[in-house]
Amino acid sequence: MEITQKHKSDVLIIYINGKLDAETAPEAEKTIFKIIDNGNLKIIINLGNTQYISSTGLRVMLTTAKKLKNIGFLRISNLNDIVEEIFQISGFNKILNVDSTEEEALEELNK
Repeated sequence: MEITQKHKSDVLIIYINGKLDAETAPEAEKTIFKIIDNGNLKIIINLGNTQYISSTGLRVMLTTAKKLKNIGFLRISNLNDIVEEIFQISGFNKILNVDSTEEEALEELNK
């Protein structure tokens, strides 16, 4: 798994490339929490290049949303077919703010 990031105005976009599973989730959570602790409170997590997400990976999404609750905003974007199916089966597509594209997520955060 590789995590990269870029800023678009006051929004930080995090790209998770590879698998987000029990092996990689702790590193991902640590990295994302550090990003939040550094003052980035508008975040998009782009899962377009995430090959697989396990229940542990879903937990990272949920704990990130909880950490940002009342202080910031989280959008999840670009779910590929495999990850989208996992989100739908788990119901996370109803719990988290999911957008089809990064552009849609940016629009939502800039409202």
